[in-house]
Amino acid sequence: MGLLGVSIITCAVLYGLLAAILAAVCVTQGLPVFIAFLAVIVVIVLQFILSPWITDLIQKWFYHTTFNAQMPAYLDEFIDQVCSEQNMKRPRMGFIDDGAPNAFTYGHTKNDARVVLTRGIFELLTEDEVKAVVGHELGHAVHYDMLLMTMVQVVPMALYAVYDICLRSGNNSGGNNSNNATAIIGLVALVFYVICQYIILWLSRVREYYADEFSAEVTRDPNALASALVNIGFGLSTREKSKDAKGSASAESTLGIFDAKNSKSLVVECYRDGEIDKGRIKGAMKWELWNTWAFWYELGSTHPLTSKRLTRLGDIAKKYGQEPFVDFDLQKPESFVDDFLREVSIAALPWAGFLACVIVALFAGVGSDFESPVCLIAGMLAVPVGLLLSCVKYLYTHPRRSYSEANTAGLLGEVKVSMVRSIPAELRGTIIGRGNPGCIFDENFVLRDDTGILFLDYNQPLWIVNKVFALFKSPEYFDKQVTVKGWYRRNMVPFFELYSMEIDGQVKKCYSYGFGWAWRLICLALSVLAAAALFIL
Repeated sequence: MGLLGVSIITCAVLYGLLAAILAAVCVTQGLPVFIAFLAVIVVIVLQFILSPWITDLIQKWFYHTTFNAQMPAYLDEFIDQVCSEQNMKRPRMGFIDDGAPNAFTYGHTKNDARVVLTRGIFELLTEDEVKAVVGHELGHAVHYDMLLMTMVQVVPMALYAVYDICLRSGNNSGGNNSNNATAIIGLVALVFYVICQYIILWLSRVREYYADEFSAEVTRDPNALASALVNIGFGLSTREKSKDAKGSASAESTLGIFDAKNSKSLVVECYRDGEIDKGRIKGAMKWELWNTWAFWYELGSTHPLTSKRLTRLGDIAKKYGQEPFVDFDLQKPESFVDDFLREVSIAALPWAGFLACVIVALFAGVGSDFESPVCLIAGMLAVPVGLLLSCVKYLYTHPRRSYSEANTAGLLGEVKVSMVRSIPAELRGTIIGRGNPGCIFDENFVLRDDTGILFLDYNQPLWIVNKVFALFKSPEYFDKQVTVKGWYRRNMVPFFELYSMEIDGQVKKCYSYGFGWAWRLICLALSVLAAAALFIL
């Protein structure tokens, strides 16, 4: 089935679910059904018309994006060629002066597209790779992905609104049959809302594959995009180009080269003496292809796993009679399922302890009007046990072994790592930009060492402190050598949770780790005191 067929069927399913819920609401409330559909159409039209202009303002105010920026001659020529072939207007080109690599597009249609690139794209990629990335973004415009994703995203919004209205209606009235029907409709709307979210994420991932195929078609070089994905998606920076490579351009995206929600895509040095080191690329692919967590994380992502995209591009390369950029031929040494189950158990440990005490209390209370000693003790211990196990979980997720020296390449090759299981490490490198490139309110960083680049998660306990730091202090760290200590973690993309950061001989700590312990211990102490007081009474 082609892209058009997939899109039509997906829209039909989503709007079919929405129509069923709206029709049920109208019937139970005695309203004409057409009013519900008219409301949805109005929301769709308004969002479609206004969202690109609002995004323009956000890009200018909060990302300092320069539009109509002058691009290198080779890129201008490529864009003009593609636009001519696809009978589309040249997109407005935006530029963000940030060393972290990112690219995305948005707009109304293919004739009203904006393509935004960061300085890091030009500094970390070759000319062919830059063209391949831009080809991917133009593919989104040519396929009308911007229009489609705007349309489908309205469905879960409307379903959640229905759920919220039904919930309020049920809370503000009695328990007659009409209200019971309204409550049931609200619950069904909530279920449909969750289902639609995952359908839309799946559709987004599918359209990323088609945008990759478009890039391969217009460049006739699928390996160029594969190489770019290795640079951006894995952080495997293949080389560093001179800053003049951006031309005179020194002057969030819904459809980016990677998931903009996490702007944490980043890498490993895979070139040695001018020759590409495929072993390191395969090492970076191991986590995505072997670790069970990768499957679950991908379900909640707008973009496919980089390894899957590389495999698809390899198949396209074979059709063109070219050697694939990389063939993953490593043998899986073990299942890794046992590690996954252990980590899931640890993640659920606090709630498991709490629920275990509640269940014991309920069973012990049956037949004794919940006044048996076992029932009372188990009930009083439910919260303290849950909090105690939360401390155990925190101890596991934040191991305080010595922070061993590491590099980006070595960490990226680790398979046994997740959001639950981390690796304490120490890295040395240079801050090259913000975690969300150009965003003045993003306190996070991107670090580059001799082997690649990695997202640094900087977090203080108070939200306002993070934003003040982002606005006034974080620019002082750009282009400076730092030594960071913390925990390497992995979800769809690798990142490093900071404990401390040394710059210019001064050490700045992130107090979230200590605050996490303090908060848990205080809550545990209070819960124990409360349980003891209840026991005495």
